[in-house]
Formats: sequence, C-alpha cells, structure tokens
Amino acid sequence: MSLSTITALSPLDGRYASKLAPLRPIMSEHGYMHRRVQVEVTWFIALSDAGFAEFKPLSVGARAYLLGLVKNFSEADSAAIKEIEKTTNHDVKAVEYWIKSKFEARPELEKAAEFVHFACTSEDINNTSHALQLRAGRDQVVLPSLDRIVLKLREMAHLYAAVPMLSRTHGQTASPTTVGKEMANVLMRLQAACDRIAAVKIMGKMNGAVGNYNAHLSAWPEFDWEAFSRKVVETHEPEGLGLTFQPYSIQIEPHDYMAELFDAVARANTILVDLSRDIWGYVSLGYFKQRLKAGEIGSSTMPHKVNPIDFENAEGNLGLSNALLRHLSEKLPVSRWQRDLTDSTVLRNIGVALGYATLAYTSLLTGLNKLELNEEALAQDLDASWEVLAEPIQTVMRRYGVQGAYEKLKEVTRGKTVTAEALHGLIRSLDIPEAEKTRLLAMTPASYVGKAAELARRV
Repeated sequence: MSLSTITALSPLDGRYASKLAPLRPIMSEHGYMHRRVQVEVTWFIALSDAGFAEFKPLSVGARAYLLGLVKNFSEADSAAIKEIEKTTNHDVKAVEYWIKSKFEARPELEKAAEFVHFACTSEDINNTSHALQLRAGRDQVVLPSLDRIVLKLREMAHLYAAVPMLSRTHGQTASPTTVGKEMANVLMRLQAACDRIAAVKIMGKMNGAVGNYNAHLSAWPEFDWEAFSRKVVETHEPEGLGLTFQPYSIQIEPHDYMAELFDAVARANTILVDLSRDIWGYVSLGYFKQRLKAGEIGSSTMPHKVNPIDFENAEGNLGLSNALLRHLSEKLPVSRWQRDLTDSTVLRNIGVALGYATLAYTSLLTGLNKLELNEEALAQDLDASWEVLAEPIQTVMRRYGVQGAYEKLKEVTRGKTVTAEALHGLIRSLDIPEAEKTRLLAMTPASYVGKAAELARRV
C-alpha cells in the first residue's frame, strides 16, 4: 500500500495534513535531517577558524558552498541520507557520510573531511538539532497560532465589553457579567501562558560522549574546548546555532528545558480546553449563533443542526496534545546512568504533540471567527433571573445595619421563581435611606455588572 493522506496511519499526515503544512518542514524527519546537516556544517566551519595548524581557515568559496548545503537542503537530500542509512544502520553517521560525499572534486574540503563530526558523539548533533527544531516550531508556528487566538479574544473583549450576560456558578444563575469580560478573563490567562512559552531558554550541548570533552582534549589538550563549544552553541546563525549553552550533561542534554517548554504549552492548551467547553455551552444556551457555511451538514438525519464542531475538535486535539506533552515532560529528563535510548524514539514524537496542538489552535480560531452574538437570548436569560439581585440588595442592607439581611433574602429567593415585583416590594419595605431604595429599584439584572465593561475594555 502506497503512503498517501488516505493511507497515513496518523490523521496529522492524513485527514488533517493540509492544516499542518507550516509545521511539517520543521518537525518532520526531513526537518530533523536538515537541522543535523546545519549542526555538522556549523561545527566544521567553526573548527576551521579555531586556529589549529592541521585545519586552516576555509576559503570564502568553501564556506559559501557549505552554507549552501544547509540553505538548499531538499527532500531529495533527506532521501539520499536515508539511502546511506540502509547500509550504516546509524542515522547520524549517514549524515556525516552524506556531507563527506558532497566534498568530492573539491580538494580543499576533501583534505579536511575527517574534521566532519570531529570529536562529536551522535547526541551532540541530535540534541542541538532537536533544539533548533523546537525553537523554530515554537517561534514560527506555536506562538503565532496562539497569538492569533489572543488577538481574536482581545477583539471580542472590546467589542462585547458592555454586553451583559448572566453568569452561572455551579451551573446556577449568579451575578451578571459581560460577554467581553469573560473573553478578557481567558485572554489574560492565555497571554501569561504564551509569555511562559516564549521565556523558555532552548538549550544545547556539544561536549562529547559523556559530557567531559574527553575526545576533544585527547586531540588538543591545551585548547579551551568548553569555551569553543559555548561559542558554537550560542553565537547567532550562521556562524553558530543561536541556542543557550548547557555546560553540564551526561551523554545527552538533560532535557529539563524541554520539560519546561512542554509543560508551558500544556498549560496554554488547558486554558483553551476551558475556553472551548465554555463557548460550547454558550452556543448550546443560544448566546452565540454560528455563521453558516454553504453546503455544510450538521447531522445526517437532523437537517436543522449547526453543531459547535470546531470547539469539539479543538477540545479533543488539545487533549491528545497534552497527553503526549505530559509524557514527554515526565520521561525525557530521566536517563539511566550516562545514556539510554528510551529518549530517542520518544523525541521523534515532539512533532506529533505540537501537531495536535496546532490543529486545535486552527479549529478554535475557526470556531471563534464563526460566532455571532445573540443579544436577544442574552437579554431574555437576564430578564428571567431577577433572583441575582438578591446579592446587591442584601449587601446594601448590611451596609445600613439591617439585621439578618442575608437570611431575609434567602427566604424570599432560594429555590423560588423571583419576580421584579416581589423584589421591589421587599426593597420598599426596607429601613434604609430613600436614595438607596431608589438606586436599588432602578437596578436590573442587565445593569448589575459591576466593573465588567471597564475591565474588558482595559485588556
């Protein structure tokens, strides 16, 4: 059976393949191969500039050619490396051999070929490649996708800042809010989560087989290999990798930064699960209508249905993403002694975890953009919930020392259908200043929103 979107085992490469096009070049095996070539080439060029008599600085032409291998790296190049791997049965060695094959008929590079992968363990190449993938995936796909949701929530917060809405605590009617304020609540949480994602330092190490520069020092004992490695890891591209240097490690980079990053993404995802469920509920209540799309069908038997499928898809895919992200963050920092290979196969699923997250962000934004506010339904719900004014009435009663204020309102309202007339009769009977009675009599469920509008406009 040939591999296609219809035969793919993962829906990320099947049903949803088109929606993940921005992530695929970064987090796929091709993307991994590309970063490995970048790391090997960067290390090779840096060695030529280290001042060793045995490896003179490369010419301008040789440098341009090597950087061109990185810049122009193609799927055909990945396939060629995979072909070499059939013989080596070692993926990093296959990359090394592929680079050396590109030195043919170039005497300057052929002479220096043994400095490709010099003193490196495979993990020096792999950990920095994963770091480059993660940085690109975060900065080019994940954060921009979340930023689009942030912008949409800000737009909704401002647009609906003053539109009153009945709250529900424990599923029961509660003090009113505004639609905009509810969007602002999520916006502020999500923005803080995005800041945490962006703040994670993406780290890399290049210190040899068990982290002590053993092989490096056997070749040049007097050379400051730690400083050299730091420079390669931290110098901005293309001279370096532009990562944060990890000075202490076993054979593998400890992956603590990965756990921090995945936990931060999972936190953002959890916030969006909360949003997806709330919007789903508001659609069910009729607070939002969904803009129709010609030709869409909501049910195979019930033609009236317009399902909140975008929010349901988002919730489901956020859950899948978090299941993987949490396993990654728990497993990756754990390695037996100086090295075991359990991280290797797990790391290959980073793209899957971020893929489900990205798919969810797309669905959620699509759903948010379909929403149309149904102010009539909001107003009807508020007008049927005069019991929520028991709170302000008893609070004013307490201000003026009316004994048993809470208990009196509880007796009038709890478990009963409360009318405006009943509340107004109670207000008129209170022993409080007339000005306060007038203010309470003018209050409606729709006007009892506190600072909600101000807070929504402020975000």
